[in-house]
Amino acid sequence: MNLPNKLTVIRLVMVPVFLISFIISQKIPFLAIPAMAICLVCYVVAELTDLMDGKIARKRGLVTDLGKVMDPFADTLSHVTYFVCFLSYGIMPLWAFIIIMWREYAILFVRMLLAKYAGKSMPANIFGKSKTVLYAVATIFSIVYICLMTFLPGAAEASWNGAYSIALYVLYALSALAALMSFVIYAKDVIKSKALSGMTR
Repeated sequence: MNLPNKLTVIRLVMVPVFLISFIISQKIPFLAIPAMAICLVCYVVAELTDLMDGKIARKRGLVTDLGKVMDPFADTLSHVTYFVCFLSYGIMPLWAFIIIMWREYAILFVRMLLAKYAGKSMPANIFGKSKTVLYAVATIFSIVYICLMTFLPGAAEASWNGAYSIALYVLYALSALAALMSFVIYAKDVIKSKALSGMTR
């Protein structure tokens, strides 16, 4: 296994550690602070490895079939895990969660079909790139919010809490919109390219 794929594996390992730490922070009050600190570390490590694996693979010519499958899977698993945690905490709207999850699994399915029957992938569109940025920003804001609620006594009654909650809602709404639009355009591009026209039906 080459270096980029090892970095992806590290990202995959960070996901369950993040989830377990988050659950501990919510269920065991006296461990809340160290558990949320671990969540922060897991997120930072996951994001750094996500940035590094693709750059290293392209720069050194280490793009592999395993990497093409594992990298988007790691992305989807990470996003699903983060958003499930934020939904359970009560800061992510259910409707936005449903749209994003529908998009993530639908596009993962289409990519699998392309890889199997066309041996190719479609490039990301502008909404896909915007979605990635909005996911990251929404996740960072959410983790920071939960950390503030955990670390600062009386944060729930603070004057900035309402404005922060509204900002989070807007970020999730924009993320859901970008996710939906990116899939619609991606699906149109796949149909237009006729990449799956050779599939038996």
